Amino acid sequence: MRLDKYLAHAGHGTRSEVKKIIQKGLVEVNGVIIKKDDQKIDEENDEIIVSGEKSNYTKHVYLMLHKPAGVISSNYDPNHKTTKDLIKGYEHYATFPVGRLDLDTEGLLIITNDGLLAHQLLSPRYHVDKTYYVEFSGDYQSIYTALFETGVTLEDGYLCMPSKIELLEPQKALLTIKEGKYHQVKRMFMVLGMTVTYLKRVSFGPIALDETLPKGKFRPLSETELEALKKVVS
Repeated sequence: MRLDKYLAHAGHGTRSEVKKIIQKGLVEVNGVIIKKDDQKIDEENDEIIVSGEKSNYTKHVYLMLHKPAGVISSNYDPNHKTTKDLIKGYEHYATFPVGRLDLDTEGLLIITNDGLLAHQLLSPRYHVDKTYYVEFSGDYQSIYTALFETGVTLEDGYLCMPSKIELLEPQKALLTIKEGKYHQVKRMFMVLGMTVTYLKRVSFGPIALDETLPKGKFRPLSETELEALKKVVS
């Protein structure tokens, strides 16, 4: 990788800013001062010192975001705040959300720049579980449990994969699905005569939402969480 590209990716500034840092002789590679911004380096093995401090480079980042309602699961939207707006300090990484949550849906979103892992987690091949806490209006009948478990047919004729529902109270439940169709949870309840009034994703595969994480805040996944996440698609 070019030295200037590495420094920009490592968060030392924009490409133009890091070029100035290099030209000033503030960057060492394996103990040698480098003043050429196009110097090729081994980003994983070379020791890079910037202004006297060791630079650490991470190719991929994996973050847990507690998405609040009113935020779009996107990197850009002209009318709403986006999940990208919430990930401060990681602007130099080309991160994106793994899947989407509706504008009014809260809860767990995984943010990464690892395209391969994101593709695998969303692939129909792996059917990664996603669990939601649901509040709804309308009457829940006992027969609905069997319908969820065998597969609810949506209004457009699509037969959902079998899901698992746990009724917590008369109008509160935990629902686990293996897909991510557009407004799927809301549509599953709708065809059974109920209306979702509040929706929150509480887990994605083996990763549970950290309930100590305030809405709108994020943290890196722990090594244990990341290993568990990768294991479900291995």
